[in-house]
Amino acid sequence: MTAALIGGLAGIPAQAGSSAQPGQTVGIPTGAPLPSGLYFIDTSSFGARDIRPRGTDSNVNLPSFIWATPAEVIGGRIQLVVLQPITALSTRGAAYQSGFGQTLLAAQVAWKLGANLNFSYLLGAYLPSQTRIVIQNPVLHQRFAITYNGDGWNLTGNFLYGTFFDTRSSAGVYYPDFLNLDLTATKHFGKWEIGPVAFGSTDLPTANPSYARQGQFAVGGLVGYNFGPANLQAYVTRDVVQRNYAGLETRGWLRVTVPIGTEQAGTPAPSPLARRF
Repeated sequence: MTAALIGGLAGIPAQAGSSAQPGQTVGIPTGAPLPSGLYFIDTSSFGARDIRPRGTDSNVNLPSFIWATPAEVIGGRIQLVVLQPITALSTRGAAYQSGFGQTLLAAQVAWKLGANLNFSYLLGAYLPSQTRIVIQNPVLHQRFAITYNGDGWNLTGNFLYGTFFDTRSSAGVYYPDFLNLDLTATKHFGKWEIGPVAFGSTDLPTANPSYARQGQFAVGGLVGYNFGPANLQAYVTRDVVQRNYAGLETRGWLRVTVPIGTEQAGTPAPSPLARRF
């Protein structure tokens, strides 16, 4: 899913951006395996980009189901992911438009490396979408994450890499490959969690000389509370630098994680967000 401005809406030149919304995995220890079971995770955010004379606002909702299977490959847990973005966008003061974004289908393998270090690799695809305010073409998607989760810490770096099967949409929008980096450094104090977060995104170099590559880097802070079994997280981020987005963005985020089933029937999984997305 993307919060990028595309398709030349409201007179803006056609631009693309990351299919994976930058910052969407912030706060999640994506490198570490979950206890086996089924989980519902919903990350919702609202952002306002400072564009004069009228800004651009967007709401992105990312409901997903993650099945942490009991199966393993080379010692790593196999986890299956289904994510269905829903987006609403107002471009430079225009009326809101909304629709479903690209569905993500993916499989992930997560390993415990020892000494509280974990690593995961995700491979999947964003499926084609008919919603004109989001990216429409299919994307091969990979994620590489490393997590340290000892002593109540969540120190995570998650690289998200997208490769387009076709770099032109039916409307002529150009889609470059992209790279995102989501960063987390939070600490748990009992049921509470707090700490700084950051994320960056960039379009990768392209042979298209007319395309204006986009990029951004944002920083912020996160607070969370584990209600048991549901876990709630909220964070706010602000761009400190941007390239070809026409303005800096401030975005508020809210995430809920609910274990639906665990490896021991009827027993909630312990703090799933202390483990992984």
